[in-house]
Amino acid sequence: MKYLTGSELRQLFLDFFKEKGHEVKPSASLIPVNDPSLLWINSGVATLKKYFDGSLTPDNPRIVNAQKSIRTNDIENVGRTARHHTLFEMLGNFSIGDYFKEEAIVWAWEFLTGNRWMAIDPDLLYVTIYPDDTEAHRIWHDVVGLSEDHIIGEEGNFWDIGLGPSGPNTEIFYDRGPEYLEADLPEKENYPGGENSRWLEIWNLVFSQFNHKEDDSYEPLPNKNIDTGMGLERMLSIVQDAPTNFETDLFMPIIHKVEEISGQSYDDEANKMSFKVIADHIRAISFAIGDGALPSNEGRGYVLRRLLRRAVMHGRRLGIYHPFLHHLVPIVGQITASHYKEVVDKADLIQDLVLKEEERFFETLTEGSSHLSTILEKLQEEGENLLSGQDAFLLYDTYGFPVELTEEIAKEKGVQVDFEGYQAEMEKQKNRARAARSDDQSMQVQSDLLTKLDVSDDFLGYDQLESQGQLVTILADDQVQEEVGQGQARLIFDATPFYAEKGGQVGDQGTVRNLNQEVVAHVTDVQSGPGDQHLHLVDVVQPLKVGETYLLTVDAKRRSLVEKNHTATHLLHQALKDVLGSHVNQAGSLVNEDLLRFDFTHFSPLEPGELKQVERIVNQKIWDNIGLETKVTSLDKAKEMGAMALFGEKYSQEVRVVLVDDYSKELCGGTHVKTTGDIGLFKITSESGIGAGTRRIVAVTSRAAYEWLDEKTQLLDQAQDQLKAQTSQDVLQRITSLQNDLKALDKENESLNARLANQQADNIFQDVQEVAGYQVIAQEAKVKDMGQLRQLADKWKESDYSDILVLGLRKGGKVNLIVACQESAIANGIKAGDLIKHLAQFVGGGGGGRPDLAQAGGSQPDGLEKALQETFTWLEDRGN
Repeated sequence: MKYLTGSELRQLFLDFFKEKGHEVKPSASLIPVNDPSLLWINSGVATLKKYFDGSLTPDNPRIVNAQKSIRTNDIENVGRTARHHTLFEMLGNFSIGDYFKEEAIVWAWEFLTGNRWMAIDPDLLYVTIYPDDTEAHRIWHDVVGLSEDHIIGEEGNFWDIGLGPSGPNTEIFYDRGPEYLEADLPEKENYPGGENSRWLEIWNLVFSQFNHKEDDSYEPLPNKNIDTGMGLERMLSIVQDAPTNFETDLFMPIIHKVEEISGQSYDDEANKMSFKVIADHIRAISFAIGDGALPSNEGRGYVLRRLLRRAVMHGRRLGIYHPFLHHLVPIVGQITASHYKEVVDKADLIQDLVLKEEERFFETLTEGSSHLSTILEKLQEEGENLLSGQDAFLLYDTYGFPVELTEEIAKEKGVQVDFEGYQAEMEKQKNRARAARSDDQSMQVQSDLLTKLDVSDDFLGYDQLESQGQLVTILADDQVQEEVGQGQARLIFDATPFYAEKGGQVGDQGTVRNLNQEVVAHVTDVQSGPGDQHLHLVDVVQPLKVGETYLLTVDAKRRSLVEKNHTATHLLHQALKDVLGSHVNQAGSLVNEDLLRFDFTHFSPLEPGELKQVERIVNQKIWDNIGLETKVTSLDKAKEMGAMALFGEKYSQEVRVVLVDDYSKELCGGTHVKTTGDIGLFKITSESGIGAGTRRIVAVTSRAAYEWLDEKTQLLDQAQDQLKAQTSQDVLQRITSLQNDLKALDKENESLNARLANQQADNIFQDVQEVAGYQVIAQEAKVKDMGQLRQLADKWKESDYSDILVLGLRKGGKVNLIVACQESAIANGIKAGDLIKHLAQFVGGGGGGRPDLAQAGGSQPDGLEKALQETFTWLEDRGN
């Protein structure tokens, strides 16, 4: 077997399948595109679903890639085991309806054992197959020549994720030798395919050959597919004879840097887990930020924040009490630079964000320590020695405190942690995260209605809004028809001026007429077919027949409004980069006739001044009336020109670049105005957050911008009229004057309320009763709010009116209680917190507090009188 570096192994795999006619696809972003079922791209096939379910036809049915992936479902195992990672690379070869089992198996064997390739000893390889898959058995035994004792049947070897493509799979294992068998391994796991460290799974070949239908039956797929996955890190550990994945050249440079920073040794067994966690997590953090994810409190951002904080805590275990993770980012970039440029290209941004997150977490740790101290002090005051699972989870979720750290600090105070309660809260959070995901299936049931269509068309809509086209396909009632007389249908013409929805721009609308100028169908939408055909969704008015020629007319006014909004998104994209920074990238868009919606990566809301600056830049480009230019060129040359790629768009080797002078350059297949002046006016109507690290701007142009401004002007005119201002410029002055008047009235009210409260205090504090040896005041107060109730308690503290004070307030269907105790009562075991908990149950609420002061709220005001009377009963019971 050859010794290879990680970069060499990755390239060898890609080169092998390139020789077999596969197209080498670059790794997709870790952030899924138009796939609500995934939080992250978590496998090599995840980005190819559109091909597997038949919704899109690839240029080449043979595909190979090295796909970066993230999985965090078992994050707690990272560092504990030899092979768990949050970020990993999946090497895979795929066939979309082309070759099948024999080629997949034979080529896998050739790559693993061939002298030009991996040159692994064949005697060290074993395979598992689905027991009923006689074809796979035949190929392994008769074609490859593998002996029977190296082929094992496994019932679990069937890939099925619910509805859609499914099928048997075969797994390939490498025998690392008897020294890797665990001493306490159960006998039933002592075989290739069992849970052990000796026979290591290195490659999984999935034969996607069935449709799993809603009635749980399986029918053969119209197009059978191959999906394989080989973990680069796992394979590399074999190639480099490393005990675990972490001793390979993908991780050791990071570990050595952490050794340098910490002064600790990786060889120390007590330190190994912390080194592994840090090395794993900084890889995931660096790649995720490089792909546009940003730390936050939800979704992907929450995952990032959790990984970073977990890495920081393991740094503390190594004695690192200062920000250090940002120093590791360049190391990650150097390791992966041969195949992934993202970390190197965005190193400054990634380091800056990681450093800010580290500094923020150190501040949070201080706050968390303070919060934990308060909780422990309260427990000690109350004589309790159990910290609740809810509090432990709050410390973890809000302050990033690992439960182990909470347990360690609590133990010093003689307090235990309710670990079961903590786990229950953690499970609730996982359930909430699962519920927040879409219920959409990760793949659709494959249909050959569109994929079997061997038709293509020409798009004429860049230059024409009307043209003739011969009808070549009619799809109606889920089948191909020769003619259609009514209802809805999808039509394909040999040439069309209609734009199909893509890149955020909606599809065109318009009419289909016969050569007698009679309308035969209304086009309501246009979508892209698997082969990029234009599928015209129509309401049929008169019969249409395949083979006949029709006049296709786009709604010109609607297209014009759409184009104004589309060009404005290009200007907006660059303006955002100008104002906020180069990290801004498009994360989705919608362009229709009414508005433009632009989603982009950014870590905080835009300030009013920033929004104004962005808006001004876009309008200035409009007023400059710049002519647009389009160039059709190769993808590589477009990138050399500095053209930006649109989010989620699929590009062929020949691309279209839209240029607005030297200001904006984007790869775009959409339609646009001739000059920026055609846009007329640009106005941002809203800016908001729509997820972790993702912001959304909604804006209008042209007619819609005028209508928006006209509406605002009418509101201003109405305000001027209501305020009786001489001019619109006087409106703000009148509002300020009215606000000052209101503040003066509020101040006068407060003064009156305070005088009334003082008068009431004199009455309340005179009514003192003696119970069980205590002087007690228990009264309902007629004050404005809880604030004034607290003022009464403060006034009571200033003088020696009684030992115990209980006050109640009814307001708007709610009730508030406050209890205060003097030191003399506390010394005898009377605590305000205990008394308030007892009284709160009579008003349908709850509360708590310190021994000297406690508060409660409830929703049953009618119970207040009973609660006040219960004060005396409770004290009498304590006295006895």
